[in-house]
Amino acid sequence: MKRYLIRIVVLGILLLAWLPGYSQVYADGPYHFGFKKSVNGKLPSIDYEGFKELLNKYDAIFMADPARNEVYLTFDNGYENGYTAKILDTLKEKKVPAIFFVTGHYIKTQPDLLKRMVGEGHIIGNHSWSHPDVTAISDEQLRQELDKVKLEVAKVTGQQQMQFLRTPRGIFNERALSVSKQLGYTNVFWSIAYKDWDVNDQRGWQYAYHNVMSQIHPGAVILLHSISKDNTEALGKIIDGVRAKGYEFKSINELMMHRNKINNMEPNRTAPKGTLN
Repeated sequence: MKRYLIRIVVLGILLLAWLPGYSQVYADGPYHFGFKKSVNGKLPSIDYEGFKELLNKYDAIFMADPARNEVYLTFDNGYENGYTAKILDTLKEKKVPAIFFVTGHYIKTQPDLLKRMVGEGHIIGNHSWSHPDVTAISDEQLRQELDKVKLEVAKVTGQQQMQFLRTPRGIFNERALSVSKQLGYTNVFWSIAYKDWDVNDQRGWQYAYHNVMSQIHPGAVILLHSISKDNTEALGKIIDGVRAKGYEFKSINELMMHRNKINNMEPNRTAPKGTLN
């Protein structure tokens, strides 16, 4: 009887996997991106989160080459809270490139800021149109979410290419990584972050500065939310502090050029896990 029940269960699983649409929506369970933070300059780690091999498989970015004293500044722009213009002022003054991951809401409500981002040499990345859990929507819905952002950003700014994706809330699975890669995207996660998105829990620029500077490391991909008053007020000091430690701010396009150069020079080379891949 026990063997019979086991066979029934196995057959049921196989049938569900075969049914049209089932595997498309629930190919694998969701992951919530997290990592072991850098402390005292030591490199952060994703060795124990269970998704490191997936990120390597689909060429996602967690951090850049730790042999190079370069860092990359990224912002998530789900909506505007009145601070992005000041952030752009600081980046312009300090001559620092950044990438801004935007949603459909941001595109519809802030066309002038989008134009300014591109006009001042920054990159606009894809944060999805409606900020869904990408693991809970179909392949076609995911394509529509990403395509609409790319199309509307191009209409507003003239930026025709969109290569970089940051999934909402850092939630992903293998299917989302696979579909987005087929669409030409590199998934960009991060190696420095802190709780900066709660607009009701802002604690002053010193808090933001300490959280970023205490985690700084070679090859850092820094995540900041543009809705944070603390981030806005600390940004110039963070840039100065990072540079004082001997780091140089680079565009994420330069990260990709470096990675491609390594891969072209050494086609059989496996990049350090959790770094370039």
